[in-house]
Amino acid sequence: MRFLHCLLLAVTTAGIATTAATAAEPAPRPGGTMRIYQRDNPASASVLEEATYSTNIPFMSVYNNLIRYRQDAPQNSDATLEPELATSWAWGPDRKSITFKLREGVSWHDGKPFTARDVKCTWDLIQDKATEKLRKNPRKLLWSNVQEISLNGDNEVTFRLARPQPSLLALFASGYSAVYPCQATPAQQRTKPIGTGPFMLAEFKQNEMIRLVKNPHYWRKDRPYLDTIEMPIMTSRATAMLAFQAHKLDMTFPLEVTQPILRDIQKAVPTAVCAWGPQNVNENLIVNRDKPPFDNADLRKAMALAIDRKAFVDILFEGKADIGGALLPAPAGVWGMPDDMKKTMLGYDPDMTKNRQQAQAIMKKLGYGPDNHLKVKVSTRNIAAYRDPAVILIDHLKEIWIDGELDPMDTPLWFAKLARKDYAVGLNLTGNALDDPDQAFYENFACKSERNYSEYCNPDLEKEFDAQSQETDVEKRKKMVWTIDQQLQNDVARPIILHMQGGTCWWPEVHGFTQMVNSSYNGYRFEDLWIEH
Repeated sequence: MRFLHCLLLAVTTAGIATTAATAAEPAPRPGGTMRIYQRDNPASASVLEEATYSTNIPFMSVYNNLIRYRQDAPQNSDATLEPELATSWAWGPDRKSITFKLREGVSWHDGKPFTARDVKCTWDLIQDKATEKLRKNPRKLLWSNVQEISLNGDNEVTFRLARPQPSLLALFASGYSAVYPCQATPAQQRTKPIGTGPFMLAEFKQNEMIRLVKNPHYWRKDRPYLDTIEMPIMTSRATAMLAFQAHKLDMTFPLEVTQPILRDIQKAVPTAVCAWGPQNVNENLIVNRDKPPFDNADLRKAMALAIDRKAFVDILFEGKADIGGALLPAPAGVWGMPDDMKKTMLGYDPDMTKNRQQAQAIMKKLGYGPDNHLKVKVSTRNIAAYRDPAVILIDHLKEIWIDGELDPMDTPLWFAKLARKDYAVGLNLTGNALDDPDQAFYENFACKSERNYSEYCNPDLEKEFDAQSQETDVEKRKKMVWTIDQQLQNDVARPIILHMQGGTCWWPEVHGFTQMVNSSYNGYRFEDLWIEH
């Protein structure tokens, strides 16, 4: 085993902290089993239908995209895009079409050949044009600009657009943009998925284990290195971290390491390799705008004013998290608004005494006060990353005479409840699979989006979504994006509390993992992972 000091170094260009090795990286060795715990039960194995990296992390390696972000580049950008099932791509002269030439000789896990028809089947499914239907379709609106998909034989496909959309390549590269086979139904992909990826699903037992095995016919002939990836499902983070320290696990679940846990690991396992940094996941308050009394805009405004963002950052992250709007703040994020603009938004003034006095005045006008409290259940997902901030939120709401009761629920129930809008108030985590405004705006705030859990709807602002989406001048687009983001916060669309940071640790015999800083969803193909044995 190589000896590695757990010395955290800041890599400012990527905004991530990593450990430094004392020896040169050895040549990869094939074979072996990697053990990574899984933090909870995924609702399914279908990455097209789910919206959590509890599905994305274990099952991204079953699939391939047309294109992807380079797996060893911490910061996703246009410069790190690379071919996968496509070998090349080209824009049409009017930027309203894009053509992909496809890799030949690729087989699905069931042995059938991959062709352009599978690409069309996938996007017909996403756009709800197929006979079979996805049970959940959280990213459907991201592809509403695609008008037609045409095939030129088995190895070429063209997407035709209603208007130019510079971010379209980023959408294709998301870890959620897997290509599905025509021959598999959506139901099959939930439990026994078929992909072209480096690993195949061997076992998926709720509350027990997810096990992946090497695809022996993977089109990239020297990959994957590992024979097996085992993911025991461990819902207690404390138990999982003790198992890691005892070397019963090779790696923690990505981004689950907090600052206190990081110190514990450094003390107990000084040879551990750890990474820390942003992840493009934000904590937010969601309010059901159709459920009285929360259909009152003034009440929602008071709730937003009660949130002390700095307290969340200090308590949960010991100062190592970021305050921003809907887009990831710099330096990890490209589109986050300037600090001076943030301070002008509702609830972002650092003077919390003034904010809460305004909130209390609103509540008194609505008939609430020290002798008349509003009682509500605060719903959240039953894992530590959700429960902990929900408890703080409840404490803050007490300052304006709202008495919250924690209402935790398991992952499959949580997302189903949100989709049905079956809640009043909630603490949610929103992960953005891309550092791009199109993904953030359309997926989370568009009127008809499945992931618009608060049902905020502003048709005029949605026209601005379209305007920024087709703007090719990046600096001009940034200013448009900031104005939109500012209005979302002032409208209390989904108040953003903070942008999380987190860590991952692994034993020094593990190689080939890169923690990405502006998306926690795009780096789990796992084909480059290898382990000394």
